[in-house]
Amino acid sequence: MPIPSDYSERVYAGVLGKIIGVYLGRPFEGWYYDRIMKELGEVNYYVNQQLDKPLVVTDDDITGTFTFLQALPDYGNSRDVTAAQIGRTWLNYIIEQRTILWWGGMGNSTEHTAYLRLKDGIEAPRSGSIELNGATVAEQIGAQIFIDGWAMVAPGDPELAAELARRAGSVSHDGEAVYGAQVIAAIEALAFVESDINKLIDAGLRLIPKSSTIYRMINEIRGWHAKESDWHITRKRVDDVYGYAKYPGHVHIVPNHAVVILGLLYGDDDFQKSLMVANTAGWDTDCNSGNVGCIMGIKNGLRGIDAGPDWRGPVADRIFLPTADGGQSITDAVRVAEDIVRIGSALVGSRPPASPKGGARFHFEQPGAVQGFAAIAVPGTSTAVSGSGDGGSYPIVENVMGHSSSGKRSLAIRFRGVAIGRSVSVSTPTFIPPDATETMHYELFATPTIYPGQTLRFRVEADKANNGAVAIVPMLTVYGAGDVVETVHGLKKSIGPGTDCTIEWKLDETRGRPIACVGFLIEASTRVDGSVYLDYLGWDGTPSVDFVRPDGEGTLWRRAWVNAVDHFDARWEDAYTLSQDHGTGLILTGNREWKDYQVTCALATDLAEEFGIAVRARGLLRYYALLLTASKKLLLVKERDGRHVLGTRDFPWELSREYQFALKVSGNRIVGLIDGKELFAIDDEDALLGSGGIGIVCKEGRVATNRVSVRPV
Repeated sequence: MPIPSDYSERVYAGVLGKIIGVYLGRPFEGWYYDRIMKELGEVNYYVNQQLDKPLVVTDDDITGTFTFLQALPDYGNSRDVTAAQIGRTWLNYIIEQRTILWWGGMGNSTEHTAYLRLKDGIEAPRSGSIELNGATVAEQIGAQIFIDGWAMVAPGDPELAAELARRAGSVSHDGEAVYGAQVIAAIEALAFVESDINKLIDAGLRLIPKSSTIYRMINEIRGWHAKESDWHITRKRVDDVYGYAKYPGHVHIVPNHAVVILGLLYGDDDFQKSLMVANTAGWDTDCNSGNVGCIMGIKNGLRGIDAGPDWRGPVADRIFLPTADGGQSITDAVRVAEDIVRIGSALVGSRPPASPKGGARFHFEQPGAVQGFAAIAVPGTSTAVSGSGDGGSYPIVENVMGHSSSGKRSLAIRFRGVAIGRSVSVSTPTFIPPDATETMHYELFATPTIYPGQTLRFRVEADKANNGAVAIVPMLTVYGAGDVVETVHGLKKSIGPGTDCTIEWKLDETRGRPIACVGFLIEASTRVDGSVYLDYLGWDGTPSVDFVRPDGEGTLWRRAWVNAVDHFDARWEDAYTLSQDHGTGLILTGNREWKDYQVTCALATDLAEEFGIAVRARGLLRYYALLLTASKKLLLVKERDGRHVLGTRDFPWELSREYQFALKVSGNRIVGLIDGKELFAIDDEDALLGSGGIGIVCKEGRVATNRVSVRPV
C-alpha cells in the first residue's frame, strides 16, 4: 500500500495527540468518575496546575510506545520482526527497576512479570502468555497503551498494524489485552485514509475473534450509543456491565478499552470533546486519553488539534524517553515523528522524505512546531510563551511560514524593548532541564545530546520591519558547582532589519560539566521592537571531551551517564566507581550520532569477572567492547543478539593495577589497545552497529576510573 501524501504531518499529529492525551490525564491517573466530577468536573483542559503537578513528565505510556518500536530498525525494518525480537528489544532498552515500566513485582505488575520472564530466558510470546502468567495478569492494559507506534508505521494497512500489535502485545500480554491492542492499532492505521469513526471501529472488529469480550463489548456500547445521547448515562452502563468490579487486576483492559470506545463515539469527531469523555470517565486516564488523542490526531490532523483551546503551546512538543539509550531521551514530537516515518517508509520499500534543512536537529518544518524552544526576557519578569502567538507577555515564540533559506517555515521570536541590559534568551534543552532535575514518578534517565568539540550551527534572520539592529549571541548553559546553571557565550553577530546571519561555534571543553541547553541571546544597543526568525539549529562533528569530576558539589555530572549498574558511587576518590552484584552492568553516555571516534579510559579493579570499555553502544545488549576477564584473557567482542567474540588473546593482568584501555572505531574498522599497544585491529561489517555512544562495562565486581576521554580518530 502506498504511503499517503500527508503521512509525515499526520504522524506528527498522532504523536502530538498521544502526548497531549497522556499529559492531560496523568495528574489524576487512577481516579474514578465520581471523584473527577466532584473535584474537577468535566475535564476540558489541562488540570496539572490545579493539582500542583508538572505537565511534561516521564511516563510509561509515552516511553514504552516509542521505545519498543525500535525493534523494527534494530532488526533491519523487517515486516517479519518477531515477538521474540521485540522481547529482546525490551531487555536492551529497559533498565531493571528504573526505566519505562511500573515495577510492581511478579504477579502484580504485568509488564514487570513479563520482564522477569524475558530476563530468565523465556522468550516472547510465552513471556506474556496466559498459560504462564494467568489470565488476570495477562489481560491488563499494557498491550494497548504501548501500541500506537506500531499503527503509525502501517498507514492505511490495518491488517499489518494489527499483526504487528499482536506480536508486540504478546511480549507481556495475552487474550483480551492483545485483542484490544489490535483494535486500536487497526483503527489508527486506517485513520490515515478513512475519517468515519464507525468504519474505523468496524475495521478493528474484523481482525479479532467474534467470541471475544472486546468484540461483544464494543458492539454493545455502539448499541447503547445509538439509543442514548448522554455519555454520562452510557458511562454508567459501562461501569455496571464492564467496570472494575467485574474485571480483576489493577488496570484491566476491558473497562479501559470501553472508555476509549466511549470517547470515540461520544466525542462528536472533536479532539477536545473526545479527550474530555475519555478523561472524565476515569480509571486509567492517561492511557485511555493517550490512545484517543493519537487516534484523533491521525484522523483529523493538526487542524483538529488546533480547532479547540491551545493544547500545543504548554507542551511545546517536549518528550522525555528515559531508557538505556540515553541520547534519545531528551527529544520532541517532530523528531519522534520523523523516526516513525523513516520506519514506515522502510516497511513498504519507499524512500523516506529527505531530512529538512540538511538534517538540522531543529528545523520547524511541521506547522506549529516549536521543538522545545522557549524565550525569556533577561533580566526582567516576563515569562516564556511557547506555541501560538495570539497574545500574552513578550517575548513570544511561534512557528511561521517563510524566513528560511532552504525550507518553508521558521521559528519567530517576537520581542519588545530589547536594549542595553534587556536581552532575550532563546533556547531548548539538550539534557535534563532544570525544572525536571527532581525525581518524577518515572525517573528521568538521559545523556546530553551535544558535547564539547562539536560545532553548533544555526541561521537567524531579522524582520525587515524591525526598528533597529540586534546582536545574536550564541549561548549554552552547563550544570556547574552544586548543579547551578552557568551560561557560556560565543561571539556575537549583528544583523540589521531584513538581514540574516549564519553562526558556527565549535564548543570548548566544559571541564566535566554537562551542557543543559543551547540557543542564543538577542541584544541591542538601543531599544528595538520586532522579530527574529530562527531558520534551523543543529550540531555536528565528533566530540572532544573529557568526562571527569567537575569542581564543586553536584550530581548532574554523574547523571549525564545512564546508570545501569547495581551501584554507581561518587563518594570515593575515583570519579566513577561502579560495581555489579550479578551479571553485567554498564554506565553509558553519548548518543546515536557518534560514529567514528576513539575512547580512552584508565581502569583498575580489585575484583571482577570482566571489565572494560564499550563503543557504539545502543542500549544494554548492543555494543562493541574491549574486556579483560578473570580468566586472564583480553577480548574484543560484539554484543548483539548474544556475544560474538571478534578477537581473543592471553593477557596476564593484575588486580589493583591500572590499565589504559582504548578503542578506536572508524567505518568497519575496530582497533583495541591496552597501555598504548595495539592488540586488535578487526573489520566488522555490521550496519546495525555503525554508530552509538560509549560505556564502562563491569561484570560481577568493581571497577573505577577518574577520566574517560573521547576524541576524533
